[in-house]
Amino acid sequence: MRGIRGADFLCFRQARAVGLKGTFRAFLSSKLQDLYTIVRRSDRDGFPIMNLKNQVLLSSWDSIFSEDSSKMRENVPLYSFDGRDILRDSAWPEKMVWHGSSEKGHRQMDHYCETWRAGEHAVTGLASSLQSGRLLQQTPSSCSGSYVVLCIENASTLPSK
Repeated sequence: MRGIRGADFLCFRQARAVGLKGTFRAFLSSKLQDLYTIVRRSDRDGFPIMNLKNQVLLSSWDSIFSEDSSKMRENVPLYSFDGRDILRDSAWPEKMVWHGSSEKGHRQMDHYCETWRAGEHAVTGLASSLQSGRLLQQTPSSCSGSYVVLCIENASTLPSK
C-alpha cells in the first residue's frame, strides 16, 4: 500500500475518478495515527456511516468503537468506488478488511503490516471479517493477504448552513 499516505492517496484518487469531492481516508491505523482519530471529534457522534448509495451502515463513527461494538446493518451493501458490492463480488474472495487497530481504534504497533508497507507472509496485520458485520474483529492475518481497505469520507463538501 506504500504506507498510510499511499493508502489515503488511493482513496482520494478512486473517489475523484467517480466524481466524489469529499475527503476520503483509509480505514487504517498507522505509526502516527489511531484509527478513531481519522474523523474529527465534532463529527464522530452526529453523523451516520453510509455507503455510496446513502444507505446507513452504522449509526455513527463512535458506534464502531463502543463497548458493544455495533454491527453494520444487515442487507446494506458495502460498495467499491466503481459500484460493486464487496460482499458479493468475486474480486474480493476473502471478504476481510484491514484495520491494524484495537477494538477501541488504537494502533496496534505489532499488527499493521509494518506501517502498511510490508506484504510478506511472516508479518501480520489485524483484520476483520466483513461477513461478521463488525469492523474491528481482532484477527491477526498475514500481510500477504489481498484484503479490502475501506475508505471513509471524513470531510464532506456539503455547503454549511
